[in-house]
Amino acid sequence: MRNINKVILVGNVSHDPQMKETTGGQPVTTFGVATHRYFTTKAGENKAVTEFHNVVTFGGIAKRCAETLKKGKLVYIEGYLKTRSFDLGEGKRSFRTEIVAYNMIILSKREAALMEADQEHGTDASVEEPPAIEEILDDNNTF
Repeated sequence: MRNINKVILVGNVSHDPQMKETTGGQPVTTFGVATHRYFTTKAGENKAVTEFHNVVTFGGIAKRCAETLKKGKLVYIEGYLKTRSFDLGEGKRSFRTEIVAYNMIILSKREAALMEADQEHGTDASVEEPPAIEEILDDNNTF
C-alpha cells in the first residue's frame, strides 16, 4: 500500500494573498484559509472552533490566486502537507507546516453545499500533481 498525503479544505481566505518569486523566477503565492468545525457539547451547547491554515502555491495557480483571491472569499483548496524548517539563529530552529495547493476553486455558499453533498456520495475529481516542492526551493530551503 502506498502512503497518502492529501488535504482538502473548504474555508474562507483569512488574509490577502502575497505573491513573490523564487530565485529562479517562479511565482509563489501565500495566503491563509480559516475553516470552522461545529459540534455540540455533552451539555447540548453548540460550539464552533476555527482553525487557520497556511497555504502556498507555485506557478500558474500562484498567479491566479494572487489575482483573484481576497480576504473573506470562500475557497476550495486541494493539496498536500509540507513542513519546512529554518534557522532562527543562536542554534534555534523553527518549523512551519503548510498546505502546498495544486487546485483552487472560488466558491459561492451554494457551490460549497453541493461539494459537501458530492463528498458524502464519494465523488472526487482527478487533478494533476504539481512538481515536488524540493524542485522549487533554493539551496537554503527558501522560496
